[in-house]
Amino acid sequence: MNGIGSTLKTVWRIAAPYYRSEDRWAGWSLLVAVIIIELATVAINVLLNSWNNRFYNALQEHNWDAFVHELLYFTVIVTIFIAIAVYQLYLNQWLQIRWRKWMTEHLLGDWLANANHYRMQLQGDAADNPDQRLTDDVKLFVDRTLNIGIGLLNAVVTLVSFIVILWNLSSEAPLHVFGRDLAIPGYMVWGALIYAVLGTWITHLIGRPLVGLDYRQQQYEADFRFNLVRVRENSEQIALLHGERAERQRLRDRFGAVVDNWLGIMTRTKKITAFTASYSQASVIFPFILTAPAYFAGKMQLGGMMQTASAFTSVQGALSFFISTYRTLAEWQAVVARLDGFESGIVAARALAAAPEAVRPVAAPGAEAIHLDDVRLRLPDARPLVETSGLNLRSGERTLLTGPSGSGKSTLFRAIAGIWPFGNGAIRIPEGASLMMLPQRPYFPVGPLAAAVTYPAKEDTFSAAELGEVLTLVGLAPLVPRLSEDGHWNRTLSLGEQQRLGLARALLHKPQYLFLDEATASLDEPSEALLYRLVAEKLPQTTVISIGHRSTLDAFHQRRVTLERAGDRFTISDPADAPAPA
Repeated sequence: MNGIGSTLKTVWRIAAPYYRSEDRWAGWSLLVAVIIIELATVAINVLLNSWNNRFYNALQEHNWDAFVHELLYFTVIVTIFIAIAVYQLYLNQWLQIRWRKWMTEHLLGDWLANANHYRMQLQGDAADNPDQRLTDDVKLFVDRTLNIGIGLLNAVVTLVSFIVILWNLSSEAPLHVFGRDLAIPGYMVWGALIYAVLGTWITHLIGRPLVGLDYRQQQYEADFRFNLVRVRENSEQIALLHGERAERQRLRDRFGAVVDNWLGIMTRTKKITAFTASYSQASVIFPFILTAPAYFAGKMQLGGMMQTASAFTSVQGALSFFISTYRTLAEWQAVVARLDGFESGIVAARALAAAPEAVRPVAAPGAEAIHLDDVRLRLPDARPLVETSGLNLRSGERTLLTGPSGSGKSTLFRAIAGIWPFGNGAIRIPEGASLMMLPQRPYFPVGPLAAAVTYPAKEDTFSAAELGEVLTLVGLAPLVPRLSEDGHWNRTLSLGEQQRLGLARALLHKPQYLFLDEATASLDEPSEALLYRLVAEKLPQTTVISIGHRSTLDAFHQRRVTLERAGDRFTISDPADAPAPA
């Protein structure tokens, strides 16, 4: 297959960390056990091959005692074979779930660490659909890697074991053509080799496009599933706009890509199946064609003929491993490519945050303000957005940040939070200070309402009395009896209720710096005023920085900072700003 060397390097890079992890002893023990059982399976097949000779000779010779003895022998061997086959499957599945568990936790940790998941989105679709990477692809990677690896081991050991048997049988029953014996050492081995090489080459020519088709199929399936979820999550807005027809067409287009690519897979699979099925059926009769002349010339007994056919089938099957697993190999290669892309996306996001020129917050011991020192923020495509030469967000002061839509106000908040890497400059934050960002549409995990309010802290961090108090203060007293109720709160609550719940979260956590990014924009002005007074009363030591467009917000802030256009970017206008700290 194209790029198989590169694929194997990638497989090693993805798989090896598990076998060096804290679970390595269990992983290695299970893997070794599975391998030993696989070797035992090959040994049993070798014993059964010899049994073929004795059993069919007993039939030919009408030897009843030998017949009964071989039946008992077969019963014992097959019983052992069944027992180890059961435990091989059990241990294989045990290894799979342990390996998958470790890989999932490892990738989840890297994906969610230090806002990597957000930066990966900023970089585009290089690692699209992380939900699929962490579910389907990890599962398929572990399953296919184990099955293909064990299958390859079986093929190699089988080949080595049976090629000796077949070579010896070739000398015992030389090729007999037109009444003459032809002395061709190991002719049945060479016949199996030529047969397998030819079949492998043809299979590869037919099936090579399957790798790309499988890769795209997973992308199209994930894209279709993602858009279905989007419709479900935004059903109210779609219904209000009567957008069902547009969504139906959009979903049809995406599903059309799924169908079209699947038809391509069907066509290619039909061709490869037609060849492999013909190849497999021909391989059943091929060894008999080779040995029939010697058998009918009386140079070989029926048992020898059956043993030869069995050995030939084993050698040919081992040599044809590539053919029999081509479809699985194509799918496996696509899975490896997708996981490689996902890991590369995580690495790129991590590198983006660690780049020397990236803007990032740094702890400033003894500082009493957040200070933005020559900060220049850019968009992901390098276009300039916002710059400020020395903005101070002083402790205890309430600041209103205003400016035109699209001027970079929210991006400035993201940079202070440490998740926007595009730009340069330093953002100095008082050492140990706690920050909380409340966006216009807050996030609530699916689960109990209590967990939604206390997020990201654990549900039991605050008492039921504390939760009931803050819900009542923000005007959500009817929700107090529902604190233990599970729900999808971003869907069941109105945006205004969600914003009230977000403020309740801030009242519980009491951050030193509270950033409100139009966090009350869905409330009427009296309700907004009530909540701002509540924040001032309950969080007197908290520094509040708000983004807003309403003029009524001025009354609740001591200072206004404005973003104004300056050529191709926006700059911060704040005449009253204090000089930068030394």
